[in-house]
Amino acid sequence: MKKLLVICTLAVAILFTACTQETQNKMGRSIQNWTGTDGVLDIYMGEKLVQRYVKIDKLSTAEATQGTASRNYRYGYGYLDLNFNYKVDEGEKKLYFEISDYATPYIFYENPGVAK
Repeated sequence: MKKLLVICTLAVAILFTACTQETQNKMGRSIQNWTGTDGVLDIYMGEKLVQRYVKIDKLSTAEATQGTASRNYRYGYGYLDLNFNYKVDEGEKKLYFEISDYATPYIFYENPGVAK
């Protein structure tokens, strides 16, 4: 039984190292999605904070419908934090959003208002 466990562990390790970096990244994001995160996305206009989304599990990079190139925007789902208090309050809805990698000044970070 112990020998079978060692063989299975080695097989999984070999398969994982044979994956491309992108495949490993996707697997890592899948694991992160299972565990959950509480991301915050702040969007700025000049020096002023104009929108904040909370409870974002990830930002995804859009992929081309044909070919392998990535598109120049990111997207995700989060709650629009209307009063900028890092919490989902009554009336704040979960929305889909897209942000340009080139034209949108934004910061994505873990929610500092959540106790671990």
